[in-house]
Amino acid sequence: MLLLHGFSGSGQNWAEIAEALQDKYLVIMPDLLGQGRSESPPSPTRYQIDFATQDLIALLQSLNIDKVHLLGYSMGGRLALALALEYPEPIKTLTLESASPGLESQSERVVRVRADEVLAARIEREGVAWFAAYWEALPLFSTQAPEIRAKLREIRLANTPMGLANSLRGMGTGAQPSFWARLAELKIPTLLIVGEKDEKFTDIAQRMAELVPSAHLSIVSNSGHTIHQEQPEQYIRVVRAFLDSQSLRAGDQNSSVL
Repeated sequence: MLLLHGFSGSGQNWAEIAEALQDKYLVIMPDLLGQGRSESPPSPTRYQIDFATQDLIALLQSLNIDKVHLLGYSMGGRLALALALEYPEPIKTLTLESASPGLESQSERVVRVRADEVLAARIEREGVAWFAAYWEALPLFSTQAPEIRAKLREIRLANTPMGLANSLRGMGTGAQPSFWARLAELKIPTLLIVGEKDEKFTDIAQRMAELVPSAHLSIVSNSGHTIHQEQPEQYIRVVRAFLDSQSLRAGDQNSSVL
């Protein structure tokens, strides 16, 4: 399984989920470019989603992995969707948690690019500690318990201003192309998982479920945007049930964590 974290996170965001899955799967939890322990190149272009998908294909090739169950959260979900559309061959199943195919109109993307640039410049000016406090206070994360916020804050603080700023510039929601028109191309079994308290992304997932031919939609009770942190037991049950339903091969029985 290849697990892709959200913006300002790292592979450590998946620690609890990986522990629950490693009895059956080889779990790969990379730090995406500019975040965690990965490099932070100075050029925003290097962070663009086309390069990010190529990085993931190179990672799988370096590990001699031909097939993978792909799961992405939020920004990692956008990247997972792009990977599944551009490189479907190695993807056995696709799970998108609190993810979006992007902004539909060019005008929306222009506005978002400007907003992301303002935030990126402020991160460079005021630092990661300022950003961590700002980010966790967003209404999107209001359903997180204090102990979850504290855990995620520690992960965010390990990032660098350049990495976060350039990730916004290169692969933020505004910079990402819209994939709405391509959702019908997805032939891979796809799980869309959202929290019932996350109204914006629940609406998005319901729309996606109508457009993706092989979509399964799961709305997790008593959860907001970060389902794998807020309701990990429910989350694991939903993900495992989906994977088990896809007639997994005997070769999926390897267990480890990378």
